[in-house]
Amino acid sequence: MAQHRRPMTPDSHCDHCAHHHELEVRGLTVCYRSHVALENAGFATSCGNCVALIGPNGAGKSTLLKAIAGLLPRSSGSIRWRGATVQKWHREFAYLPQREEVDWSFPVTVQGLVEMGRYNQLSWWRRWRTEDDRKVKEAIDLMNLGGLESRQISQLSGGQQQRAFIARAIASEAHVLLLDEPFTGLDRPAQENLSVLLRRLAAEGRLVIASHHDLNTVPDLFDQVLILNRRTVAFGTVAEAFLPDALATAYAPAATA
Repeated sequence: MAQHRRPMTPDSHCDHCAHHHELEVRGLTVCYRSHVALENAGFATSCGNCVALIGPNGAGKSTLLKAIAGLLPRSSGSIRWRGATVQKWHREFAYLPQREEVDWSFPVTVQGLVEMGRYNQLSWWRRWRTEDDRKVKEAIDLMNLGGLESRQISQLSGGQQQRAFIARAIASEAHVLLLDEPFTGLDRPAQENLSVLLRRLAAEGRLVIASHHDLNTVPDLFDQVLILNRRTVAFGTVAEAFLPDALATAYAPAATA
């Protein structure tokens, strides 16, 4: 998908990403009581990439995303972002859960939802500013949600709901977007629309990591792939890592035993 990229400009998001800001995960292990959900997983990537996270059910995909986002404690391992160790969570990371984990009946409009993304920029002494309004509008426009600002999220289509939550992450000025099965439940036009927008986010200098189950569409949607089954099976560009041997290792019945 490199052909979809455009050159970085001074006005592009994440102008500092020209310095190749890197996310590095090493030896990450996460346990639920006595169950090891993730063991010694690791990879390194940087802003400007769109990464597919694939593996069988129970492979630890959601666990990895939540651990990076700081929503789950690590038993061991390290996460580094832009050369610094991330202890628990980082304000430049944003996590989007699977659709079934969201209460879509919660009474909030698109505008209100995206405004929530600015809350991490506020403090007890800083009031809402024109700059906050601008960031919210930019995020709504970027996700093609203009005209839907007053619509309740329960009234949106599946694709619009996903884009609204991504807009909230953009408004928060997140550089790393951790998306859990963002294409699930969307019809083909909505999937294609979302994939174009995710490629645009990566081209503008963000890092997009998305768990994904449709292996047939990986080469069309992503430029890097992390194949996981509790441990890292393979990581690299799609051409390097998305190979039959690696997929067979990850999806073999013995691997999930």
